[in-house]
Order: sequence, then structure tokens, then C-alpha cells
Amino acid sequence: MFTQLYRDEAGFIVSAELVLISTLLVIGMIVGLSEVQHAVVAELNDVGDAIGCVNQSYCYSGFSTRNWLWGNCGAFTSGSCFFDVADVCDNNQCDISCDRPGLEGRTGRGVRSRVYR
Repeated sequence: MFTQLYRDEAGFIVSAELVLISTLLVIGMIVGLSEVQHAVVAELNDVGDAIGCVNQSYCYSGFSTRNWLWGNCGAFTSGSCFFDVADVCDNNQCDISCDRPGLEGRTGRGVRSRVYR
């Protein structure tokens, strides 16, 4: 039965059917690739948030040596501390904003450029 069906040449495909099938396949691929793109962007956003949450604070103490005989300082290094605070763009808090447009023209000597505020 399978070989009879395989060798059967009684049917035909209309070109309109091929156009419809290919259109549906292309639309399905576009939607699928769009969803893949959104998923990749969401995962990269999570990675960026994780890196932004890393605490980068550090401290190290200084040291000094004194000459016991004379009482003066032999070597000295001061310590330092840095305390990490939340940045402006940590955890997706950045907004892209546009400035107001300014007038175009000469900006040479003696000519003031005006900007709308």
C-alpha cells in the first residue's frame, strides 16, 4: 500500500497552495525568531543585573615603620577605602532622554549660540 501511494502521480499542487504554505511558514519563522530574540535579550538583561548587583567595595589598611634609634618614620603607606553605591543604570533604571533642539548656525568668535530651555 505504501509503495502504491509513493508511486501515485494522480494528484497535483496548485501554485496558489504553494504560495499560501510558504507565506504561513515565513510568518511562523518571523514570529518564532522574534520570540527567540526576546528570550535572549531577557537573559542578557538578567546577566547585566547580576553584574550590577556585585558589591565592589574594598578597604586596605596602611602601615608605617619607625626607626627605633632615631624615632623618625622609615616607610609609610596610607590605607584606602571605597564603598560601592548603586549606580544610575543598575537594575534597568536608565531612561534615554532627548535634549531640546537648539538653533543651528555659526558658532565662531563673538557669536552666541542660543539653546531653547
